[in-house]
Amino acid sequence: MMPSAARGYAAFKRRYDPRVTSIGRLMRRASLDELPQLICVLKGEMSLVGPRPVPATELTRYGAAQDQYQSVRPGLSGLWQVSGRNALPYPDRIALDVRYSRNVSFVLDLKILCATLREIWRMSGR
Repeated sequence: MMPSAARGYAAFKRRYDPRVTSIGRLMRRASLDELPQLICVLKGEMSLVGPRPVPATELTRYGAAQDQYQSVRPGLSGLWQVSGRNALPYPDRIALDVRYSRNVSFVLDLKILCATLREIWRMSGR
């Protein structure tokens, strides 16, 4: 069971944030806002596939799953990004991150990369 704090994530992440401009929304839908993270991939700080990095303050929401989440290198795209993106409740995101970290493989990474490209092509980002 995920901690109750994880369920409260929706309280501070808005689907339609009034601070985001129309250009920013377009960049987000096309996933262009992720391009700077490629620098982290090139530096070896991140991989192309893995659980998305979260701020330290948010890491506590992972509860007992925290160690499993941190056992793999963070990635530019992950299982929850191609399984519903921001439409997923936070506990489901945590479960998918843990599922990925328990099943890391080249084949799974390849599937996630292909699904990521499909999501980018469809511009389904939020």
